[in-house]
Amino acid sequence: MTLGLRVPKVQKTCFTKLVQSAMEYADRGKTLAPPSSTTLDKWDLVDSPCMSGRHTRPFKQLGDRLMGKSTCLGALIVLGGFCLTGPVNAGEMYFTPAIAYTDEDEARGADDDISGGQLALGWVLTDRVSLEAMVGYSDLGGISELKIWEGSLNLLFSLSPNARLSPYLLGGIGMMNSDSLTMTPEDSALVNLGAGLMYRFGDSSVSLRFEFRQRFEVANTLTFNDQITSLGLQFGFGRTEALPPPIERESDADGDGVPDSRDACSNTPAGESVDARGCPFDGDSDGVTDRNDQCPNTVRGATVDAKGCELDGDNDRVVDRLDDCPNTRGGVRVDVKGCEIREVIRLPGVNFETNSDRLLPGSLPVLNDAAATLRMHPDLIVQVAGHTDSAGSAAHNEGLSERRANTVRDYLIAAGASVKNLTSRGYGEAQPIADNATADGRARNRRVELRILTR
Repeated sequence: MTLGLRVPKVQKTCFTKLVQSAMEYADRGKTLAPPSSTTLDKWDLVDSPCMSGRHTRPFKQLGDRLMGKSTCLGALIVLGGFCLTGPVNAGEMYFTPAIAYTDEDEARGADDDISGGQLALGWVLTDRVSLEAMVGYSDLGGISELKIWEGSLNLLFSLSPNARLSPYLLGGIGMMNSDSLTMTPEDSALVNLGAGLMYRFGDSSVSLRFEFRQRFEVANTLTFNDQITSLGLQFGFGRTEALPPPIERESDADGDGVPDSRDACSNTPAGESVDARGCPFDGDSDGVTDRNDQCPNTVRGATVDAKGCELDGDNDRVVDRLDDCPNTRGGVRVDVKGCEIREVIRLPGVNFETNSDRLLPGSLPVLNDAAATLRMHPDLIVQVAGHTDSAGSAAHNEGLSERRANTVRDYLIAAGASVKNLTSRGYGEAQPIADNATADGRARNRRVELRILTR
C-alpha cells in the first residue's frame, strides 16, 4: 500500500468538534438514545463541512440504528467515521474482494463453511493507519439455513508498513442482518476485532491478504460471537509514486551482524559475540576467545593452552613462566616459586635495623612471597623462629629474636596468612647455623625462618 495522507483542513475542523463534543457528553455522564434519525440534525457536527454531501447519508443511517442501542462512545465512533470520509488522494485507495470461511457461534445451529465472501473499500490515512468500509455475506447450511449480511467501518493498524510482509491489527463497528428458518429476520450492531497479514507482490499495487477476525453481535435480544477467516487480493489504484526499491543488504555468511566485506573472521560460530571486525572477543589477547577462556586475565605474551590458561608442565599450580623448579615431582607441596616445601622455609634477605626489630625495606618482597606460599596451603601449621648471633648477652639476644619473630608473624598475617596457624618464638643465639667467629658466619646466624610443624 502507498502510505501517508495529507489530512484536509475540513477534517481537522471536524475532529476538533468531535473531541469537544465527546468531552461535553462525558461530563454529563449520560448515554445517547435519540428518538429518531432527526436527532442527528441537532448536533453541531451536522452543520460542519465534514457532514455535508451525499457521502455522509449511509453513515447517518448506520448512526441512527446504533445510537438507539449504544452508548455515547459508540455514537462518537460513528461520527468519527464522518470526519474520516473527507477527500483523499487517489493514490491512497484500494479495494479487496475475498472469500470467507465462517465459524458461526454454535448456538446459531448452522454449519461452518466456506460459503460467502466480503468486499472492502479502503483509504490510507497515515503510514500505519487505514480506514476501511466492508460488506460481507454468508449463506450457511444446517438446521437453521442461516444467511447473514453485514456492513462495517474498520480501522487497520500496520505493524510493519514498509515491509513486503506486513502484519496488521483490525477493529471496527457496524450492522448485520440475520435470517434463518428458526428465527425471524433481525438487525443488530456488531463489533469487529482481528489481525491479518499482507504480502505485497514485488513493486506492484497488488497484495495477498489473509485475515482472521472475531465478530461480536451486540445490542440485541440474543447475541452471538462468530469467527471469520478470509483470503483475498487487495488492489491499490491511483498511486502516483512508485514504491521504493527493496533495501539491498550485504551478505553475512556467519550471521554475526558484520557484513562479509568487513568480516575478518568469516566463520564465527553461531551465538558468539564479536567485535567490529567480526571476530570473537578475546579480552586478554591470548588467542582463546572469551567464550572458551577459563583464564580470562592471562598476562600478555604468555604461552597458553587450549583453555586459555598458562602452561604448567609439572602440574604444581605454579605456571612455567614463574616456576623456578619446573620439574618438581608430582604430589609434593611447593612454594610460590614452584619449589618443594621442606621442613624449614628460609627467608634470605629479611633483615632488621641494628639491635632493633624494625624491618629494612628490602625485606618486604621476600615476606610477600612467603605470605603467598602460606595462602596456597592454608592448612600448614607454621612457627616463625627468630635467631641472633652470639654478640651481646644471651638474655638480650633471646628477647631481640623474640621481638623480630613477632614482627615477621604480624606482617605475614597482615598479608593474608591464617592467624590461627602461625606462632612465633625467639631462640636467641642457641641454634647457630654458621661460625660466630667470622663476620660472614654471624650474618648467617642473624635470621628469621619458617618451621613447618605439621603438613
